[in-house]
Amino acid sequence: MLYLVTGGAGFIGSHLVRALLVQGQDVRVLDNFSTGKEENLSEVAEKVEVIRGDVRNLEDVDRALDGVSHVFHQAAVGSVPRSIADPFDTQTANVNGTLNLLWKAREAGVRRVVIAGSSSVYGDTPGMPRVETLLPSPLSPYALSKLSQELFGRIFTKTFGLETVTLRYFNIFGPRQDPQSEYAAVIPRFVRAMLKGEALTVYGTGEQSRDFTFIDNVVQANLLAMGTMRGVGEAFNIGCGSSFSILDLIDNLSGILNVRPEVKHLPPRAGDPMASQADISKARDFLGYSPKVYFREGLERTARWFEDRYRSSGGTGL
Repeated sequence: MLYLVTGGAGFIGSHLVRALLVQGQDVRVLDNFSTGKEENLSEVAEKVEVIRGDVRNLEDVDRALDGVSHVFHQAAVGSVPRSIADPFDTQTANVNGTLNLLWKAREAGVRRVVIAGSSSVYGDTPGMPRVETLLPSPLSPYALSKLSQELFGRIFTKTFGLETVTLRYFNIFGPRQDPQSEYAAVIPRFVRAMLKGEALTVYGTGEQSRDFTFIDNVVQANLLAMGTMRGVGEAFNIGCGSSFSILDLIDNLSGILNVRPEVKHLPPRAGDPMASQADISKARDFLGYSPKVYFREGLERTARWFEDRYRSSGGTGL
């Protein structure tokens, strides 16, 4: 068997690549390195075939799928704010790119595609915790693109016979997550600022809450989704089933890093829901998914990874 990880040089993709190698699998990566980094694969570079290409390019997708039996589709243009600034790039990468991949995977005889979805599809629809039967209500071009991805997956399963499973990720964090991007996720951005003695920027009151989910849980869910005999063509919430506010996050990181940062508040950002929490009952029942690392432990492991990197580089590594 040959596994393709699209976006395999990115944060989640590079963790998946390592997990597959631990299992003894043959792995190929397709990445355009717009946000993925070669250093994310440096430790395993000799064990992985890397194709520099883009899911928006059918020839690149064709080349990447040659001989592939299973696909983990992580490639995407991420971030709600980025999609609001440039909805066209988000649309072409996430929707057109996914359509390209599914179409060519069907032609290539791929057995299954596991698609990286997003909890953002719920938007502001009433009901908490989020259960998969809730009506999606996307608030941003990014959220709409992720909903389109999973619906294309369902169509390709029901209409074309290609097995797909979509995982709706809830605020993933962990080592190797990029803290420098203008659109960086909140945890690596806060850790970086605190290590550098900078103020934290909080959009809104800080009372907005999220189901922060450590990367190891996501890797586990992907591997389970690739092997499940149930739930093909469906979407599953992948979180911890708990919820913490941004202010909770700051308090926890302050304790872990022994830093009391200045906090600056800016107006709320467009497209951000006030609350998000996963009901993971369906993933437990169908996939056998159960979180292994919860919020505090995940924060400690993440903060220590960034701290070690920061110190070893003499304060220049973040």
